[in-house]
Parts: sequence; structure tokens; C-alpha cells
Amino acid sequence: MNVALKDQAGPAAAEDASSGVAPEQLEDAISRARRALLDVQRPDGHFVFELEADTSIPAEYILFRHFLGDPADAELEAKIGAYLRRHQTAEDGWPLFAEGAFNISSSVKAYFALKMIGDSPDAPHMRRARAAILKHGGAASTNVFTRSMLALYGEVPWRGVPVMPVEIMHLPRWFPFHLSKISYWGRTVLAPLLVVRALQPKAANPRGVGVKELFVVPADRVRRWPGAPHQKQPWTAIFGAIDHVLRWSEPYFPERSRKSAIDKAVVFVTERLNGEDGLGAIYPAMAYSVMMFHALGLDKSDPRMARARAAIDGLLVIRPNEAYCQPCVSPVWDTALASHALMESAREADALDDQTVASVRSALAWLKPLQVLDVAGDWATLKPHVRPGGWAFQYVNAYYPDLDDTAVVALAMDRAAKNFPPPPAGQPDASYAAAMSRAREWILGLQSANGGFGAFDADNDRDYLNSIPFADHGALLDPPTADVTARCISMLGQFGETAKSNPALGRAVEYLVREQETDGSWFGRWGMNYIYGTWSVLSALNAIEYDRSSEVVRKSVAWLKRIQNADGGWGEGGESYALEYKGYEAAPSTSSQTAWALLGLMAAGEVDAPEVARGLRYLTRTQAGDGFWTEERFTATGFPRVFYLRYHGYSKFFPLWAMARYRNLKSGNRPTTQFGM
Repeated sequence: MNVALKDQAGPAAAEDASSGVAPEQLEDAISRARRALLDVQRPDGHFVFELEADTSIPAEYILFRHFLGDPADAELEAKIGAYLRRHQTAEDGWPLFAEGAFNISSSVKAYFALKMIGDSPDAPHMRRARAAILKHGGAASTNVFTRSMLALYGEVPWRGVPVMPVEIMHLPRWFPFHLSKISYWGRTVLAPLLVVRALQPKAANPRGVGVKELFVVPADRVRRWPGAPHQKQPWTAIFGAIDHVLRWSEPYFPERSRKSAIDKAVVFVTERLNGEDGLGAIYPAMAYSVMMFHALGLDKSDPRMARARAAIDGLLVIRPNEAYCQPCVSPVWDTALASHALMESAREADALDDQTVASVRSALAWLKPLQVLDVAGDWATLKPHVRPGGWAFQYVNAYYPDLDDTAVVALAMDRAAKNFPPPPAGQPDASYAAAMSRAREWILGLQSANGGFGAFDADNDRDYLNSIPFADHGALLDPPTADVTARCISMLGQFGETAKSNPALGRAVEYLVREQETDGSWFGRWGMNYIYGTWSVLSALNAIEYDRSSEVVRKSVAWLKRIQNADGGWGEGGESYALEYKGYEAAPSTSSQTAWALLGLMAAGEVDAPEVARGLRYLTRTQAGDGFWTEERFTATGFPRVFYLRYHGYSKFFPLWAMARYRNLKSGNRPTTQFGM
């Protein structure tokens, strides 16, 4: 345990239980945070903050450009190199999240990228990285996607990558494996990757850089390649046998069948290219779409290639001394959550200040036309009779709206409709009724059979598929989760629905009760982790007026109180997603996780609890001079155990939200909030 952790994590009793925050101090903190948030709103009304992953994405961006043989951009490469070097840890490699443990796959990619940029293998930081990589088994121990990249560079033979025949595109929907049965991110990456795997193009690699020094045993002599700890018998043996048969038989597949399968994959990708927002609006899918077109011989001037390249370059964050590539962008999510925080910060309806009203109206006006009403995306394969009505996470991603964003946008619209005064004469009608109705219809239409809700699809929960050899990341599916289900319940509850009036809502509540952990918490799939899940569920239960004295609620409240850190805050690390997880492990406090815990406790009627007072003191004490909070740790999740995220916006709107919620409950003399979030 490091010094910072010792100082921050531990029993909450270290802080005076009776201490609170003076009302004027709290109001000043809220005012500064609100002004700071208003100042970063874009002229057209939306908010968007950086979205940072681990070093894998910027490293892959370097290798992607050299795969294509792009002319070197020395200035950009130098800035990305500086970013990669800064994130090398004391363990001499690169982790999946700030302060995380060494990760072999991200370390190999970062080392390869730095060497490609021009760092000498004899430089001290490269020697240390190489020693750490070899100590952990070398590049042969990396995951499937890293080995696929190494195979494109000729560093690993293609037999080091599980067989992924492009003929998968011919499989019927009734077959145990089909693109529609895996997650949206899985299918958008897999479709172009199948073509790349079939054609096996060789990276241009104009500098002739390789990383053979990262193998303990030369790659062409490796006979056993790693699987993944989540893959269990009997599925491992079954899929291993299938992989063996496919590896033997693939060279004999008919050329005609292969060509038509490639054509199907190209059609799938081309239909979903999504303009300059890119395939799936996520980096890995964008990159493989470009590599697919490159392998097929498309010229750089081809409109499809040009748009796909522009989408990738649009993910770059370039600063004076550093640069990195984002995995995607989050404008809809950021705008909706910032709107909630601003509305909370403005006290009651009769005291709403003109600037806040104008800001939120502008944000919602930006969001409203982004609702997908005319495209039946991939979700419609299983739910063909449901009308579209969702919002996507990114600027444009019509084939892949998600339920979480849709619920949060609808919640914000409903709150504004109920609390804002009528628009001034001459301004357009600000009614959101039609948008909220379609959002509700679409969300209910995507309820899964077990009562829960997934992020992008219904019933995307065939767990055996995660045992397929090329699914070693364990995130091939999009099953229902407590946090997304809670958000959908929050929306329905804020709309005035109950478990008695709406059977679908009742089934969703039953799902949440079943999903509660024995310690009282709930798993957080998209935020880190049980703190996020527990906040989400407590907010939902409050929205439907679930009995706050019930064992379900009291156990979760007791858990949140028990894990509060000595400094008054809350924190949780990516280690909480470990397969052998046995219960909460102390981690340094962060502003966003502290805000979630506070919002969860207040949703459960604990506004006067001493733990809430201590949490507020932590937030006011750690607020920076610019009105925001500094938060380097990762507090969100892409794929558990594989890919984590740092939302730069979370420390800007969640603490404001929590402090304002407390003030509003105390000044309104209410035990809990009337809103779903």
C-alpha cells in the first residue's frame, strides 16, 4: 500500500463525526463550481470533456500510422512519445489505469510505439521496460488483439492468433455464434478484423522497426499461446477443438465463399461508417475499418478511406508538449450530466437564475435533434417491432444508441419541463414531451427477459461466447447490468410510474433486488465500481419510492458508510473488477466517487448522517482554485479487467451536483430528492 493510500483510506472514525460545512462555505463552493462549469459550455450549448484511456490507444495510433506507411509527423510523434514516457510507472511498464499494476499488453504496445518513434532500445527507460516485459513472460503473453497487431508487423506468426475465419459472415442467425449475438463494440471491431485476418496484409513499417527482443522464446518457436482466466471448462476444450479444426481446414475453404464473406463484411462496415464520426464511433473499430480498406487496395483518396481517417484524427488531443488519442468522445453523456448538475445547483424553481436556465435550455436544445428516430440500428435485429428513440453517447452513432444516455437525457428534459418557467415570448416552444415519450418507448422495448437492461442491446447475454479463443478480453457481450437498469428505472420513476402501474418496471426492480451483493452493494459495469453501482441503484429505488427502511436499502447504506475513507471521501480502484474479488478494498478518495457515495446516501434519506457531512467537507476542502477538482485516477470502465477510462468531466459536474443536492434538501427540509438522479 502506498503512502497516499495510507493517508486517505481507512475507517471513517478518524474524522470528527459532528463536523459539517458552514452554509456560506458550501454556497461559495457551489457558486464557484457552477461558474466554472458554465464557462466551459460550448457556444452551441453542448459540453464535451476529454475522455482518456490507458496508453494502449495512443500507442496503437502510432503503430496504425506506420502500418499504413504514412509520412512521419515528427512533431505529433514527439508529443505522443512524451505522453507515453510520462505514464511509465515505477514498475517500469505501463498499467491499465493510473496507479494500477503492470500490464503486459499495454507495455508491449507502448514499448513498440516508442521504439517506432525513435527511442533507442538502449535508453534507460526502454531497458527498464524491456526487462519488466520479459519478466512477465514477454510479448508472447499478450492478449489476442495485441498479438494480432504484432502479426501484422510480422513479429508473431499468424498461428499465434486464434482462427477467425471471415466465413463467419455466412453463419445463420440460429447458429450458436452470430454477429448479432455479440456486443456492438464486438461486432464493429470483428467485422473489419475478419477481413484483415483473411488477407493478412504486412505493415508498411517504413522504418523497419521490430520488437523481437521482447520475446523470451523466439515467436516462431512458441507453441502454446495464452488464454484467459475467465475462460472455463467445458467451453475452453470445446472451442479449443473447434479452433484446431478450423486452423487445419481453413486453407481448403473455397475461394468463392471467402470472397463473398469478405464482401458481406465490407457491406456491413460501409453501411455503418458513420461519416466523420467513424465506425461505431470508437477507435478500435475505426482503425480496423481503415486497415480493412487498405488491405483491399483502396486509395487514400477514396471517400470511405478519407472519412474513416478523418474520424480517427478527430480523436486526437494535442497540447503544447504532449498529445494522445482518445478511445471515443462523450458529448451527449457530458451534456446531459452537466445539465443535471446545473439544474441542481440553481436551488428551487422560483429561484432559478436566468443564466442557468439559458444554459440548460441551450444544452437540451442541442441534445434534442440528436435523438435517433429514423434508423433501426443493430438492436432491431432482436427487436424489429420497436421504434427507434434513443440517444448515442457520441456526436453521431445512429446504429448504436444506448439506454444509459437515453435515460439520462430524458431525465434532464423531464426535470427542465417540470421546473423551468415558460420560455419568453418569441422563443421557440421548449416542450420535450414527444422526445421523452419516444425515449420511454424505446427503452421499454429493449428490456431483457430477466427484467434488466443492457447498454445497447436486449438479451445480449450468451456467456459461453466469452470462451471463444479470440474473446480473451472477456467482454464480447453486453448483458443487463445493475447500473443501466437502475438508470432506466430512475427515468420511469421520475415520469411518475410505479411497479404496480407498470409490470415492466416491476420486473426491473426484481432484477435489481436479485443482483444485490451480499455486502449490500451493487456491481458497476460502466463506472468504477460498486460505489457507482450502489449510487445508481439507490437513486432508482428512491425514484420509485421504494421502502427506505427495507433490508435492501439499509444494507447498501451501511456498506457505503463502512467504506468511507479517513479523509471523508470515497474511492475504489480498477482492482475491484478482479475475478477473485472478495469484497471492497480501500483506495484513495476521488471527488467523483465521493459525490456518487453522497448522492446515494442522500437518495436513501441519509442527508443528516455524519458521513454525509464528512463527505461534504472532503469536497469543499479539495476544490481547486478554478472551481473544479483535480482527479488523476480512473473512475470509469470500458471493459472490466481490460480497458478503463478517465472522464475529465466527472470531477467537474458530479461534486457540484452532490453539494447542491445537500443544500437543496436541507433548505427544503426534505429527507430525499424528488428526482431520479
